[in-house]
Amino acid sequence: MNSRFAFIAAPVLVFAYGVIRILDGLDGSRGPGLAWTTGHLAFMAALVLFVHIFWRMRRMAGGNALATVSAVAGTVGVVALLAQFGIDIAVGLLSADHAAMSGLFEQVKEVPGVPFVVYDAVPILFYAGQLALVGQLAVMRRVRAWTPALVLVDLIVPFIDKDLIPLGAVCLLISFVPLARAAVTAPRPAVALA
Repeated sequence: MNSRFAFIAAPVLVFAYGVIRILDGLDGSRGPGLAWTTGHLAFMAALVLFVHIFWRMRRMAGGNALATVSAVAGTVGVVALLAQFGIDIAVGLLSADHAAMSGLFEQVKEVPGVPFVVYDAVPILFYAGQLALVGQLAVMRRVRAWTPALVLVDLIVPFIDKDLIPLGAVCLLISFVPLARAAVTAPRPAVALA
């Protein structure tokens, strides 16, 4: 996969998700329907690209242990978020209205382990892995010092208000443009020969 494409497309898809989410809520509720499904699919596509991004940033950091742990953590977080958004889409498709969606979500969250793995704890690894990788690249001076700050803004704003997701995505795009350039010229980590 083209690294430059992934670094640019992922924030654009997150932006699309944020805008679609806002539009979906203009009638007072979100989902079910085309906007709900389309927005979630856009975010899922971004998540798939983030897996490539995490492993490319790992390579940019030299493939060391910290970068590897961060990429693994980020990838595990992606899997949890893909499950979460997959559930959201399924619930939307199975529901006639927003009230029916709420009932189905309650049933899903009653399944032992699902809240922890899919909603509450494991998805945080996506954000922690991403910030750790960008932070390591900044410490190594492979990206500017402001890059982790913009990534942090992107990660924080949805917790303040989910309607700020497009703003966070713009910050992420600004921070990822230099990463996209650097990813093309990043050295491959040395492979130890036995």
